[in-house]
Amino acid sequence: MVPSFDNETSLFNFVVRDGNGIKGIVDSGISNVPQPYIQPPAEQINKKNASSEIPPIDLSKLDGPEHDEVANQIELLRLLDSSNMGRVLYEKALEWKDYISMAYTNDDEALQQWPVECRDVALQYLKTSREMVRKLLEALLGNLGVELDDSKIDAFIGKKMVNMNFYPTCPNLELKVGVGRHSDMGTLTILLQDGIGGLYVKVPEVVDMEKKGEWVEIPPIPGALVINVGDMLQIWSNGRYKSAEHRVRTTSTKSRVSIPIFTCPQSTQKIAPLPQVVKKDGIARYREFIFSDYMDSFFGNAHDDKKSLEFAKINSA
Repeated sequence: MVPSFDNETSLFNFVVRDGNGIKGIVDSGISNVPQPYIQPPAEQINKKNASSEIPPIDLSKLDGPEHDEVANQIELLRLLDSSNMGRVLYEKALEWKDYISMAYTNDDEALQQWPVECRDVALQYLKTSREMVRKLLEALLGNLGVELDDSKIDAFIGKKMVNMNFYPTCPNLELKVGVGRHSDMGTLTILLQDGIGGLYVKVPEVVDMEKKGEWVEIPPIPGALVINVGDMLQIWSNGRYKSAEHRVRTTSTKSRVSIPIFTCPQSTQKIAPLPQVVKKDGIARYREFIFSDYMDSFFGNAHDDKKSLEFAKINSA
């Protein structure tokens, strides 16, 4: 018999308390998505009207004579496919996904506390991403006139977390999104996605592209990762780099898996636009704050576009 999801209490008990998750809802044989998961019409994703015009960038060229050209491509796109290299509740509806988050402190702790089924491969994935993230930061900050060295890198990416996201099939595809629109709060996000697809990014209005202001699908490319600029990098750059507003579409035929690595400052890190950038711009567009305070605001408020950045924005800027 299909369980009843007529009220929030029964839904919470089934999904969270009893540990069945979204997969349990699907496996129960439901034919309609429970009401708390249904997005308003304005937030639903129309795949037919989306395009995919963002080209991949080969980050291996950062080590060669084409370094400056690649760095400029990175600066222009803000959200990248890099070849050769949570939140439960949003304002509009509940997420259609199950996930596990694994915070990284050191290897020994990860081996002891991460799930045995995935800890080795997740840890290896995290380790192999470190040099790529460093090269990206060097290129991005170098374009701002800031030199990155070992003494500074932890200020930008001192905290790391690996998520494993599972998006079950959805019986009412037109009514639901896997994750609502949001930007990531950290510095850079490295995303490994399977071949199913469903990731969409909103092209910033300030970008000189035909699709600016529209939602663009980021199709999976074999051997490539997706790199998202986060809110902290937008603030450090004084708004020159824009954090990527993105969301995920559900599918009706196949479940989707993605594995992001979130890189962030430590919770005690002071955050403010970099002095070198403020000097060039002549104005600071964001105030100084402690990262833990931003986290409290980010997770304490429902997401609506990129309004999480209002916490740090100087109104007169």
